[in-house]
Amino acid sequence: MPETAQITSALKYTEALSQNALITDGRFSGFSSGPCIGHVGPESLAGGPIGKLRDGDSIRIEIKKDHCTGFVDYLGDTKSFNERSVNPKLKEDPNLPESVKLWAALQNTGGGTWGGCVPNIKEVIRKLSS
Repeated sequence: MPETAQITSALKYTEALSQNALITDGRFSGFSSGPCIGHVGPESLAGGPIGKLRDGDSIRIEIKKDHCTGFVDYLGDTKSFNERSVNPKLKEDPNLPESVKLWAALQNTGGGTWGGCVPNIKEVIRKLSS
């Protein structure tokens, strides 16, 4: 993902961007630098909270480097935020390879981000058969 690497490097090494962070529901391919948080889930197109963010929203990021933990919080009216729909500008990439679409379908059938890395095969088969 050279595009992600370019963004994270710019955040780290460009003074004007030093107070910004990259938060994405995408994954990093092994290279990231600077303030970045990836694999936020559930993903935007699955109705996840990152897809509800709008320009001008404020968030707080706290990272505890000594424990490798942290959090991202929306700073605003939580009730209104939870009632928001996903940003209508979000669309599936029309050039997405079929293999990626299949993987996403299987992941969602198996419980998505929070379903764990090993899906319940019987449940996947049941959902695909219905």
